[in-house]
Amino acid sequence: MNNWRQLLPELEKSADDIICQLFDNSLVVTLEKDSTVFHQGDACSNYLIILDGKVKVFTRAENGREILLYRLFTGDSCVLTTSCLFGNKNYPAEGKTETAVTALAIPATQFNEALQQSTTFREMVFSAFSSHLSDLITLVEEVAFGKVDVRLAKLLLSQCDDENTFTSTHQNIATELGSAREVISRQLKDLESKGYILINRGSINIIDPTALQDIANS
Repeated sequence: MNNWRQLLPELEKSADDIICQLFDNSLVVTLEKDSTVFHQGDACSNYLIILDGKVKVFTRAENGREILLYRLFTGDSCVLTTSCLFGNKNYPAEGKTETAVTALAIPATQFNEALQQSTTFREMVFSAFSSHLSDLITLVEEVAFGKVDVRLAKLLLSQCDDENTFTSTHQNIATELGSAREVISRQLKDLESKGYILINRGSINIIDPTALQDIANS
């Protein structure tokens, strides 16, 4: 059943007749956690809007090292998908679900027609494109110029739960920050030696969030 109206009520309020008809006639797809949304090199045939769930988009070098580009949440569309549709190019990165995901798949032909016919749809697409493109530029700046300890402290603080626990592996943190696992492990060990965190298997407990905030602000 097409349930985009229930999952994105705010979008329905702002949608014109063309958008509503487009979305009503598009396919709703469901994916389990850890499913591949698209592979690097795949042809792009649909414009995807996340109705529910979370997707990570990342790239992988020839040596196997990964770097997270961005995440997609409810209501988001993928900047790489948009770029590929605009330029008729294949995907330069990979997408994978981090939770169960429900998404709206709009075929490329209908997507291009709606862009021409609906000012509201065109504004929606370019607004999402601009937002995630800005995120990518910020990522490039952080990877190129940012200090690893500062970025690590920000990550730990922003993604810990209510009990100040951050659940992840060293490799996943390295992927998130565009660094090497060995570098992240050294940084974490240094923070632990100072009494700021406690490293457990698969998780990190933040002992001194104030100290981490000082690092993040440095």
